[in-house]
Amino acid sequence: MTTDEILDELERRFPNAHCELLHRNVFELIVAVVLSAQTTDEAVNKITPALFEAFPTPQALANADIKEIEQKIRRIGLYRNKARSIQALAKAIAEKNGEVPSAMNELTALAGVGRKTANVVRSVWFDIPSFAVDTHVERIAKRLGLAKVYDNVETVEEKLKRKIKRERWNRAHHLFIFFGRYSCTARNPQCEGCAFASFCKKDKLAAYKEQQKIKSL
Repeated sequence: MTTDEILDELERRFPNAHCELLHRNVFELIVAVVLSAQTTDEAVNKITPALFEAFPTPQALANADIKEIEQKIRRIGLYRNKARSIQALAKAIAEKNGEVPSAMNELTALAGVGRKTANVVRSVWFDIPSFAVDTHVERIAKRLGLAKVYDNVETVEEKLKRKIKRERWNRAHHLFIFFGRYSCTARNPQCEGCAFASFCKKDKLAAYKEQQKIKSL
């Protein structure tokens, strides 16, 4: 099955695939993405409305008492570290007159912003062809044989961008996430009737992860 055929199948299955992080502007989006690390979008969406009501601008968040920020986000994991991260990010944005840049090098220069976060912002808000690789995208890419089981995140991104047409990058990112989140889950994936079952590398990926786990002991 070609990459176009894979994406066409995913389009049929998830025609409404989209960024599920609630946001009204690019500042809210970038903060939400930082908060979503090792946390579900659903959990982030429960805390961000109150957070942004209290601190609606980069300047407001930058000047806030850190304890107040912690209190607003305490229901998600690593909330103390994330409070410091988003405040440092807000300060960096405030120093740029409140403008969130679109260039990769400028985004990753902001406090707390890595390549994945930058790619999400470029893709979702600025509609710049990008391919953010989170845990769902990495898992799907490896299970579908679009990357090797041992590839790191950067290599997975490079391979996906090479194998998928540039004009489909932004859409493919959401399709992979929806497939990984609602069907091809990390545990108990819905394999029965899956169009990709004949070439899925799920077992190979699981064996590799188990091998790495043993090596780390």
